[in-house]
Amino acid sequence: MTRSLFAPSARLAGGWAERVSFELDADGLILAATPDSAPAEGAERLSGPVVPGQPNLHSHAFQRAMAGLAERVDPDRSGGSGDSFWTWRETMYRFLGRLGPEELEAVAAQLYVEMLEAGYTAVGEFHYLHHDPSGAAYGQPAEMALRVLAAGGRTGIGLTLLPVLYGYGGFGGAPAGAGQRRFLNEPEALLTIVEAARAAAGDDSRLRVGLAPHSLRAVTPDSLEAALDGLAALDPAAPVHIHVAEQTREVEDCLAWSGRRPVRWLLDRGLPDRRWCLVHATHMTDDETRDLAASGAVAGLCPTTEANLGDGLFPAPGYLAAGGAWGVGSDSHVSVDPVEELRWLEYGQRLVLRRRNVLAGPSGHLGEDLWAAAAAGGAQALGQPAGALAPGRRADLVVLDDGLPCLAGRRGPALIDALVFAGNRRAVRDVMVAGRWCVRDGRHVAREAVRADFDAALAALGA
Repeated sequence: MTRSLFAPSARLAGGWAERVSFELDADGLILAATPDSAPAEGAERLSGPVVPGQPNLHSHAFQRAMAGLAERVDPDRSGGSGDSFWTWRETMYRFLGRLGPEELEAVAAQLYVEMLEAGYTAVGEFHYLHHDPSGAAYGQPAEMALRVLAAGGRTGIGLTLLPVLYGYGGFGGAPAGAGQRRFLNEPEALLTIVEAARAAAGDDSRLRVGLAPHSLRAVTPDSLEAALDGLAALDPAAPVHIHVAEQTREVEDCLAWSGRRPVRWLLDRGLPDRRWCLVHATHMTDDETRDLAASGAVAGLCPTTEANLGDGLFPAPGYLAAGGAWGVGSDSHVSVDPVEELRWLEYGQRLVLRRRNVLAGPSGHLGEDLWAAAAAGGAQALGQPAGALAPGRRADLVVLDDGLPCLAGRRGPALIDALVFAGNRRAVRDVMVAGRWCVRDGRHVAREAVRADFDAALAALGA
C-alpha cells in the first residue's frame, strides 16, 4: 500500500522545488518525489515548506539529565581557570551513582522527544553506560542498551545504537579508575551486547546497530582489532564511531605512547573509511585534515558541547575545502537544536578568522549548504537511509512554520539561511520519521507522558 503527500515546496536532493508530490511505501521509504505537480487524489497536504530531517550523529543520552550541573566553580579554582574537560568528567562520574535502567530509559525518551521537536529525526547513541553502579553486569548484560532502544521505539526517532568498547583508563592499557567501572567490557562481552541489540532491533527500518571504540585511550590495539573483527562478522557494513583528538592532552598522551597523534595513528592503520565517524577530531595537523577528508569517513562535530567543555575549534575551512564529509551531534546535550549546532559551527570560525560566511559551499547560501551537508554526512555516519528527500531514502522530513516573522517572505535557499541565522524562535511545525508523524504543531505526540516519567526519574536521582 502506498501513501501520497503534497508539499507547497521542498528541498529535494537536487535543490528546492515547488509543488512537490511524494509517494511513500508501507515502510516509510520515498518511492517518488515529483516537483511541479498537482496533488494526487487523497494526498495529505503538508502545511509548509519541507526540509530533510537532520541526523544527530553523537549522543550520550544520560547526560541530558546533568546538563547545567557542571557550571559551578570550585572556590579552589578561582574564576574557573582550573576547570577543563577533565574536571567536567569527574562531575559526570559522580552523577552516575544512582542512574538505573528505568531512569536511563526515561531520560533518553525525554531527550529524543526534544530532538524530534527540534528537527532531529535520527540519532547515533554512543552508549557506554553498561553496568550497575558497582560495575557488575546486569542479569541481562544488554539491559541498558535495550532501555535505549525502548526509548527510541517509544518516541519514534531513527536510532543507531553504538555499544561502546571501554576497557582502560589511559593509553597503553592503563588501569581504569573507579568512576569508569560502569563502562568496562572486554571485546567478547561487548559483542554479546551488540548481538542482543541487533536481535531486539530486528528488521525495523528506523534502527541500526554498530559499535564504538570509546577512544584510543580506552582500548588497546589488540582489543580494538578484536572488536572490529567481531563486528565485521556480524555486519561488515555496520557503523563504527570513535572519540578522537578532542583534547590537546589526549594528543600529547598519544604521542608519548605511540609516537603518533591519534588521527594519524588511525589513518596509518588504514582504519577510517565510509563506515567510520571520528567524533570531534578537533586537534589535527593540515596533513591529518586532508587525509581524513580523503578517507571518506565522517567528522562528527558537536559545536555546543565542544564550546561548553573548552575543547577548541575543528579545522573546518581546510576540511571542507578538501571535500570532507561531516555532520553534527549534540553530545552532552547542553543544547538540543540542530540550528544552534550549525550556527555555532560557522560563528566559531568567524570569531577566529574575523571573516563572514566562512563555510559557504556550492549554492552560495550558507544556511542551505550547512543543512544539506550535515544531513548527508549524518545519515552516512548513522548508516541510515536518510539525509535527503529522494527516492530510496526514508521519509524523514521536517515541515517548517513559514508564518514566523524570521521566515516571512523567504523562499528556497534563503528560507534555510533564515532558519539557521535569523532569530531564536523554533521554526519546526511537524516532523515525520519513516512516514510516521512524531511531532504535530510543534509538540511530540507523547510529550506529556514522556515528561512525567522524566520528572519522576529526576526526583529519584535527586537531580
